[in-house]
Amino acid sequence: MKSDLPDRTFAFAKRIVKLCQTLEEQRGTAQTLSHQLIRSGTSIGANVEEGQASQSRKDSRLKYNIACKEARETLYWLRLLAECEIID
Repeated sequence: MKSDLPDRTFAFAKRIVKLCQTLEEQRGTAQTLSHQLIRSGTSIGANVEEGQASQSRKDSRLKYNIACKEARETLYWLRLLAECEIID
């Protein structure tokens, strides 16, 4: 069974890029947080893609674990942006 995870994480990364483009138009804190968010939010899908192409199960697990860590970090930045009322 083929996983749809690469497609979903790519779509998520596109949404993150669009959000960060909006945040970049602002100054100060929003712009600074945008830099953090773009790194972690796009890294999720990149690591999933690397996991798909892994040559060993160990390497595949490592890439998926990194993707999970990046997802948690992304959630942190999104929560912070929302709680500080920088985004809805």
